[in-house]
Amino acid sequence: MIDLPGLTDLLQESPSKILFLVVDGLGGLPHPETHRSELESARIPHLNALARRSACGLTTPVLPGITPGSGPGHLALFGYDPLKYTIGRGVLEALGIGLTLQPGDLTARGNFCTVDAQGRITDRRAGRISTEESRVLAERLGGIRLPGVHLEVHPVKEHRFVLLLRGDGLSEAISDTDPGRTGVPPREPTALSPAGERTAPLVQAFVAEAQKLLAGEQKGNMVLLRGWSRLPSLPNFCQTYRLRAAAIAAYPMYRGIARVLGMAVLPTGSTFAEEVATLQEHWDQYDFFFLHYKPADAAGEDGDFQGKVRALEALDEHIPSLLALHPDVFVLAGDHATPALVGGHSWHAVPLLIHSRYTRGEGVEAFHERACAQGSLGRLPATAVMLLALAHAGRLAKYGA
Repeated sequence: MIDLPGLTDLLQESPSKILFLVVDGLGGLPHPETHRSELESARIPHLNALARRSACGLTTPVLPGITPGSGPGHLALFGYDPLKYTIGRGVLEALGIGLTLQPGDLTARGNFCTVDAQGRITDRRAGRISTEESRVLAERLGGIRLPGVHLEVHPVKEHRFVLLLRGDGLSEAISDTDPGRTGVPPREPTALSPAGERTAPLVQAFVAEAQKLLAGEQKGNMVLLRGWSRLPSLPNFCQTYRLRAAAIAAYPMYRGIARVLGMAVLPTGSTFAEEVATLQEHWDQYDFFFLHYKPADAAGEDGDFQGKVRALEALDEHIPSLLALHPDVFVLAGDHATPALVGGHSWHAVPLLIHSRYTRGEGVEAFHERACAQGSLGRLPATAVMLLALAHAGRLAKYGA
């Protein structure tokens, strides 16, 4: 873990390279008809072959029974206790699209959503409208004026946007307006403590104006806000672990996580193939790479079982290219489970695979939940994964005499 007592004394130099692939929403659940999860249903020969010569297990992102957001899920994998270190979704999205935040700036992650004539949410993601459509709507909302507050609305990707508020006395101690489900109206923002009593009515005024400006839209006719946050202060990943670390992610939020932790963020394209090309181009420049794969999570959130199966199969096709770089340590992990049958994040354990020169196989015949449960790593907290990666990379010295 990042704050393990004595960690600095254990770290040692090594020429080894670590490739840390995070498959967003990796874990799943068995389909009621086939009794096989998305991973079990997918044709993933390269991942299955890799599992047969790797150490495998299951990770618990936060605690048993706790469903994590993507922020806590990633923080845990990088060794940060998600119960101690928190980052709001808003600031991650803001940093991910390259915004420069000032001390005291308040940010929220926004969704354009669709509501019916009664104001009930019918689609939390407005049919995943295109980024171009979202940009037009964001520009419209950017004209809203609030007393004593500078306001900005920035498009992110598809239905997502960032709301930035700048002014005196603003607080993140207000509730989200996103209820997390359909069939109900958006929630009203309320103060969670006295500190939020100035901010909540300002946000309510923004939402009311947004509703008026979007009323004529067929899809994105309302907004949902969540993840109120300001710039956090966390231990620096590179300095603490003594790594030259780089992040490659098509989705802005995950670039935001990397920036908060102090990783270099490499410009890349919008597809995983372009991410892999970026990795290949910069392979000689860094000794730790965080590579992010999003499509499995998106399909799981949409409740699309076969879509998630296809996303996992598409990932499998890239595994030979990643292994061709000959990383000394290859970690394949997930930040959380996103079972299609749940249609969102869940609390279930997530498959983990670690491959290095120290792994020769341990009887695990495939890469999926049931098989990984039989692996030598067992079920471990996600915060332990970075220590294992460092150990396999020869970057941890002996503890004690």
